[in-house]
Amino acid sequence: MALRVGVIGYGGRISGVIKSCIRALDDTVKVAAITDIRNDEIRRQLGAEAEGITFYDDADRMLDSERLDGVLIGTRCTLHTPMAIKVMSRNLPMYLEKPVAVNLEQILALHEASKRYTAPCVVSFPLRLSPLALRAKQLIEEGAIGRLEHIQAVNNVPYGSIYFDCWYRDFGTTQGLFLQKATHDIDYLCFVAGDRPKQVAAMMSRARVYGGDKPAGLHCTACDEFETCPESPFWKNRQTGLQPGWRGNADHPCCFSVDIGNDAVGCNEDSSSCLIQFESGLQGVYTQNFFARRDAGARGATLIGYDGTIHFDWYTNVLKLTRHHENETVSYKMGSETGGHGGGDMELGYDFLRAIREQKPSRSPLAAGIQSALVCLTCRQSAEQRQFLNVPYPA
Repeated sequence: MALRVGVIGYGGRISGVIKSCIRALDDTVKVAAITDIRNDEIRRQLGAEAEGITFYDDADRMLDSERLDGVLIGTRCTLHTPMAIKVMSRNLPMYLEKPVAVNLEQILALHEASKRYTAPCVVSFPLRLSPLALRAKQLIEEGAIGRLEHIQAVNNVPYGSIYFDCWYRDFGTTQGLFLQKATHDIDYLCFVAGDRPKQVAAMMSRARVYGGDKPAGLHCTACDEFETCPESPFWKNRQTGLQPGWRGNADHPCCFSVDIGNDAVGCNEDSSSCLIQFESGLQGVYTQNFFARRDAGARGATLIGYDGTIHFDWYTNVLKLTRHHENETVSYKMGSETGGHGGGDMELGYDFLRAIREQKPSRSPLAAGIQSALVCLTCRQSAEQRQFLNVPYPA
């Protein structure tokens, strides 16, 4: 039987998940309804495909009018919680983009709503379901390194200017890059370790690399540094520094303008780091930066126990296991990625389909989304207050 899904916020991320993951697994899935503020633009983009879709400008109207098997939420981040609560009140299976909440009030509201919600929810945390993370978790559970004692995780983002040259630069929407970016990494670390953070201490740097005194509203093509600025779309500048496909030729707002913000009014971090004390006593450190480029890109973790060390990186798609007390290091090269995020996106699509067809619980549940958002908000607060903080999990 064909599945009818509704979409709240039909942006690039959700449309990509539907086309490349969900419909790639089951081409009978039909987008029956869309709620968005850009309906006319979406109709033009979809062309003939839009003829079978009903468009709404109000999510409640869509949810009350349509017979839907599931709903995907891909709005801007500040709307994730209120839209999710609307879907949860109808007890429909849901695919929810991260971060699931952007402040403590939203976290508490989402947690309270979850007590009455029995349908499966798939939170967009693909890294935990990538072959690398699953293999690392398997090795730890098999005892390959003994008890996990120490985590060192890194994310050197080679496309990091995306957080400063488009809507992501709006701190009011993103609430910073702990919440936007580290939410993925905190989640997979908790998943692989089978543990949850108890206390964090964090720091961040802002407006040292990105931001500055360039005029508000300035775009590259109107700037007198168009041919020399490394962030400019001039014929080779960004092409040299960014990975292919990351808008190398597109004009964009200035990454060094006052629009970026500062410590006083808030802005995204150039870099940020945190120490994590887990409930079991496990210690971890995570660090991210947004100005590394080209081959300096790295995303992965080193997981250390008394008996061995596991190291993996999504850019190389390789996991290495070193046994400390034997003369052996084993490398695992994962197969070609199917779907984005190291293959995890396809797994999320699979979970969403099973959630609808079989009411199968998600491997990336709402509780994980709430936990990650709460930890990331606590990290930001710790960095602002420069003190250790306990993670205030709701009862």
